[in-house]
Amino acid sequence: MKVCGVELKGSEALICLLSKSGDLFDIPDCRQIRFTLKDSDDQQQIRYFQQSFAKLLEDYKIERVVIRQRPHKGKFAGGAVGFKIEGALQALTQVDVEIMTPSQIKEQLKKTPMPVDFRETGLKQFQEPAFTTAFAYLSNPLVHKSAAVSDVKHDVAEESESAAPDMEEKPVAPNPWNR
Repeated sequence: MKVCGVELKGSEALICLLSKSGDLFDIPDCRQIRFTLKDSDDQQQIRYFQQSFAKLLEDYKIERVVIRQRPHKGKFAGGAVGFKIEGALQALTQVDVEIMTPSQIKEQLKKTPMPVDFRETGLKQFQEPAFTTAFAYLSNPLVHKSAAVSDVKHDVAEESESAAPDMEEKPVAPNPWNR
């Protein structure tokens, strides 16, 4: 399974790609390790940010995006721009996006410590939170069960679509309360 760990800092999404096959972890090379939202008030900039991120996920065949959660209030609370970025990422349709709390990450790292020191990974220091988020997510044995269930759901949906090709989809009006 390939995931993209994300840490949101200011107007940037700092990322780290990580894959796990069996018990082996791999850090693939990535053409871009940070995405910046230049103007959070400009709809075109937000769309460009989202499309650029989606293209990277498609090119690297990423199956999940895992975002490190930030506090909503208090001294270390995330800013408004960061929450806009988080919303843009959660609205991606081609992959599942999950949010892990720092306490979930810490608990998982306690159960499954990293087998290698971060400095030996070859990643930039600012990628460490994104890396630990991705590592904690992939280290959780329940992740692989939920991924298998998710794949089965997608397969069943595809089969039902192919079984009834003449059924017409009706457009659904957006619900103004679900924003």
